[in-house]
Amino acid sequence: MEPFDGAPRTPRLPRQVGQTLTELAHVTNELVRATTVDAVTTVVTEHMADAVGATIAALGLRHGPDEARLIGVRGLPEAEATAWWTFPLDTRNSMADAIANGKRIVVVGAAEISRRYPAIAGRGERTIVTVPLRGTESTLGAIHLSIPEAAPPHPAALEFIDVLADTCAQALERIEAAAVAEKQTSRLAFLAEASIQLASSLDVRSTTAKMVRMTVPRYADWCAVDVVRGGTLRRLASAHTDPAATELVAAMRDRWPEGAADGSWLDRVVETGRPLLVPDVTDDVLDRTARDAGHRAALTALDLRSVLIVPLFVRGRVAGLLTWGSSRPGRHYDEDDVRFAEHLARRAASALDNADLYGQTRAVAEQLQRAVLPELLSGDDDFEVAWRYEPSGRTEVGGDFYDAFTIGDGRHVAFVGDVMGRGVAASAAMAQMRASVRAFASVDPTPESVLDALDRMVTRFENEQLVTLVYVLADARAGTVHVASAGHLPPLIAHPDGSVERLPDADGPPLGLADGRHGLELPFGPGDSLLLVTDGLVERRDEDLETGLTRLQNAMRALQGATLDDALSRLVRTVGDESADDDVAALVLRRTATGSSLGQGMASPRMSA
Repeated sequence: MEPFDGAPRTPRLPRQVGQTLTELAHVTNELVRATTVDAVTTVVTEHMADAVGATIAALGLRHGPDEARLIGVRGLPEAEATAWWTFPLDTRNSMADAIANGKRIVVVGAAEISRRYPAIAGRGERTIVTVPLRGTESTLGAIHLSIPEAAPPHPAALEFIDVLADTCAQALERIEAAAVAEKQTSRLAFLAEASIQLASSLDVRSTTAKMVRMTVPRYADWCAVDVVRGGTLRRLASAHTDPAATELVAAMRDRWPEGAADGSWLDRVVETGRPLLVPDVTDDVLDRTARDAGHRAALTALDLRSVLIVPLFVRGRVAGLLTWGSSRPGRHYDEDDVRFAEHLARRAASALDNADLYGQTRAVAEQLQRAVLPELLSGDDDFEVAWRYEPSGRTEVGGDFYDAFTIGDGRHVAFVGDVMGRGVAASAAMAQMRASVRAFASVDPTPESVLDALDRMVTRFENEQLVTLVYVLADARAGTVHVASAGHLPPLIAHPDGSVERLPDADGPPLGLADGRHGLELPFGPGDSLLLVTDGLVERRDEDLETGLTRLQNAMRALQGATLDDALSRLVRTVGDESADDDVAALVLRRTATGSSLGQGMASPRMSA
């Protein structure tokens, strides 16, 4: 790759043949042990060159179908070496010929070098040896050696150089295969982790945010996920290695929301459904993409070198886009990156689809829940009513339900229940149960009668949902409260003197599993407060139920000396579990100091059937 002058001289070796071959054998061993391209480059341009006495050496590899590039050179001035870093294969030099033809080239003497390769002539009397690197399927590149004497190398040395070139090609293929295997393994591990993150929650905004943060800077300097909503693109998540660039991208979206004048890259992918690959973001590309001078300046400031955009397909339509941008000079996306990004996009699209389907299902469940949970509970002259419902931190609606209503003659019905499970099925069962309790209570409000009717209904219609319920009938005129439970937590009564009474535990199983129910009737005087709750208020993972019930009983004093609504709020805050693993429903019924008083204080606890 440099000129050589002078007439050919008598063929002779620059060193003794045996010594040269011995040194070349050492080079062969080094190439066999090399594990990186840099190591191969060092062996070729230094040790191999020294073995044959070359003062100039270069290692070049094919770069695409029509070009070659040097990956290592020794003996040339930096400016001259830089000029040869990349060159077309139709250039008149020995390395281009060796790569194109796959044959060894030996040129002896300055005159012959000047005649055949004038672009590399002018360095005096020399001999150049250029050998191709023949790979398994094609010529990978070539080794160029320039020896400062016009004498052909010994045939044995040339054969050994050929062997070295083949060994070098094998080393490069082996290193490339190992790099590809490591790359694929790393990508598979990344896809697996991304799948876990995307499946970890139905909050698609937070999960995609995790995914883009995983991508940057590993595979991109800038990554974004957009979704199509109402025919427009909305940014779901993005990340950049430079926080200032993140702010610049956001400002660009606000100022130029329509994209480029001839249609933005993002719009193009949405319309065609095909990936967009820009391997090199050149000035010409920026000129064609920019809408105006300000947009052109902003694009330049992003310093993008390569861009990749792939669609997110959901049920055959483009539901969003995954965009990668690279600002690194050495990272330019190719078709292999497109395939990898498409694998990631499929996982992100699945997460979007699941989130959308879940959102639709949740909307139905919430409508059902609103239908079963009363918006307002009111007391009367005889009883005050307060309630609290706090959904858990989970994304699905739960199965807790409650209600309270007057039936006249100083009597008031209250109940709290729990349908096991979550989602639409639980919401539907809640609606059915609340409506049924109201209907049966309108016929015969006694607890035993209502629970017996519910048992028959559940048994007849083979309800698969497990339902617990505690039902009370308070009678201000009789001064009593009549309680029956179907596998539910026991009610508690707080008295005006500060004492708290926990009623007996449920003596029957959940609805549909009992043959006859038994109730309990107790005194219920002015100022007494009856509390009904679901298990979400008392149960915790690290303790038994009795501990939770004791904690609730100790906190019952909070129901005294305040408005009933504020007192119940304080009690729920005090007793509730911060982890919010389950929904919480609490309802309190307080006997007023005024109102009906016939029979007040006359009742004593008794069982009824």
